[in-house]
Amino acid sequence: MILPADYHIHTKLCRHAVGEVEEYVAKAIERGLTEIGFSDHAPMPDDNFDDWRMKFSELNSYVNSIFEARKRFPQITIRLALELDFIPGYEEWIKKLSGMYPWDYLIGSVHYVENKWDIDNPNKKDEWNRHNVTEVWENYIKRLIKAAESGLFDIIGHVDLAKKFGHFPEKDCSDLFREFLKTVRRTNTLIEINTAGLRKDCRQIYPDPRILKMAKEEGVGITFGSDSHAPDEVAMDFDKAIDLAKSCGFSEYHVFESRKKLVKRLN
Repeated sequence: MILPADYHIHTKLCRHAVGEVEEYVAKAIERGLTEIGFSDHAPMPDDNFDDWRMKFSELNSYVNSIFEARKRFPQITIRLALELDFIPGYEEWIKKLSGMYPWDYLIGSVHYVENKWDIDNPNKKDEWNRHNVTEVWENYIKRLIKAAESGLFDIIGHVDLAKKFGHFPEKDCSDLFREFLKTVRRTNTLIEINTAGLRKDCRQIYPDPRILKMAKEEGVGITFGSDSHAPDEVAMDFDKAIDLAKSCGFSEYHVFESRKKLVKRLN
């Protein structure tokens, strides 16, 4: 099986990952990948915004580490990217970051449904007990829609992240997800198949097959990502991700160069 590009890989600069950039690349080569992309958590204007992203002063070091890896490992294509949080009011900051370096793609993700609550943060897991789960999901998807509407991103990350700790809405959110996917298609954006959910409480790939089937119906394209925070997680469970994609009707995926997407055959 020829594995697709792994486009969601972090580095230790985000403060909750381990390993050197070279170790991630070496693991990718060992697993037979021909292309990967580093998309670490982008800084916020305030370095104390939270404790799981690089500081602004480290951004140049991050970029240089990817450039150095390209020189050391010419046998594999290494893309330069960021995972940026979509939070209303920070659009200008995202635009500033997007113009600073020659990014190959930008992943837009929703982690915050309130400016102080990052719903996937293990240290804030108890917050779920103080909120209506269905309302959290609805607010989360509405932010996904705004992220897609913004046109700031090439890929929207882990689009049902709200299930990470095993919380699911009591009400069917299909209509909201359909609206989201229509917006993704209209703005020529993609979504990712992210295997990290298999390593979380939900024990599911992001997104759920029902969402992925809707994505196919709406003509939305896909990328693949492991959301690696350790070298051994690179391309982890990609065999399952490929099977899921094919079962939902996908025969192609996308890669990027200088924010221009190319279509690849899914083997």
